[in-house]
Amino acid sequence: MNNIFVYCEITEEGHVADVSLELLTKGRSLADELKIKLEAIVIGANLKGIEKEIFPYGVDFIHTADDKRFFPFTTGPHAKILIKLFKEQKPEIVLFGASSIGRDIAPRIASALKCGLTADCTSLVIGDHEDKKQNKVYKNLLYQIRPAFGGNIIATIINPETRPQIATVREGVMKKEIKAENYKGKIVPFDIKNIFDEVDFAIQIIDRHIEKQKINIKNSQIIVSGGYGVGSVENFKLLFDLAELLGGEVGASRAAVDAGFAPHERQIGQTGVTVRPKLYIACGISGAVQHSAGMDESSKIISINTDSHAPINHIADYTINGSVDEVIPKMIKYYKENSK
Repeated sequence: MNNIFVYCEITEEGHVADVSLELLTKGRSLADELKIKLEAIVIGANLKGIEKEIFPYGVDFIHTADDKRFFPFTTGPHAKILIKLFKEQKPEIVLFGASSIGRDIAPRIASALKCGLTADCTSLVIGDHEDKKQNKVYKNLLYQIRPAFGGNIIATIINPETRPQIATVREGVMKKEIKAENYKGKIVPFDIKNIFDEVDFAIQIIDRHIEKQKINIKNSQIIVSGGYGVGSVENFKLLFDLAELLGGEVGASRAAVDAGFAPHERQIGQTGVTVRPKLYIACGISGAVQHSAGMDESSKIISINTDSHAPINHIADYTINGSVDEVIPKMIKYYKENSK
């Protein structure tokens, strides 16, 4: 009762998705602050041994629903299980990954339980709120923080009256950290008898094809990223040359993607992927909030920009004032010379 629940997605390979493990890490931190338990929900097929991936993140209870009809994912059965479970357990907070699955199922849960939902959060914090009109103070609310109005402001959203407080979080936004390898919780099998109707399984997946992602920006330790200020597709080729030399990947801001300089799968930021490389070279990127939210935890940030007052320079460790087509060739030249 009144605990934190995390919905754990299962990948094609039968493992817990990274975004779910990241949320378990955050959930454990929030649970410790609130002095409550952390619980996970896993719905799928052949789940034996899945607890070995989950318990080390500090999970106290794992609710499992194991049936061949639950994988691949279909919305109806998963939603019905979650709605019944949450009505019984009355959680304080529920976290979903902002994946295609999370974005599908989380609104259904919020609608059924008549509670609030904040999508694409970049931060989750516990805090209080004072309603001066009603002269009422709410303690230990979940601050659901996310960029709003096109990234021009950072909004803090609260849900003071209804429960649970539901939020979705994009992959890579939260850090994934194991609490203890030998952490032991309790497995609670969910009783699926007598809760389904025939119509719940009316939709069946006959065949599907999933193409594996070819670009792995998220796990790259060196990223050379370009914005609209790079100027052209031709100039973007310089970024690829530098990234290849450094053993890194090429990223892009939304403005660069919208301009056709780079494909969407390379987009970094609130509407792309979130990264934490050891080195992030920002080329011609202004540093709008929605982009900074996806890379500001990089270990070292180098900014290359003609605008010395660009917002990106405020978070950069080193700033190079100049154009990309002049600076990048020099970086390549001197790196090669110093690597001999």
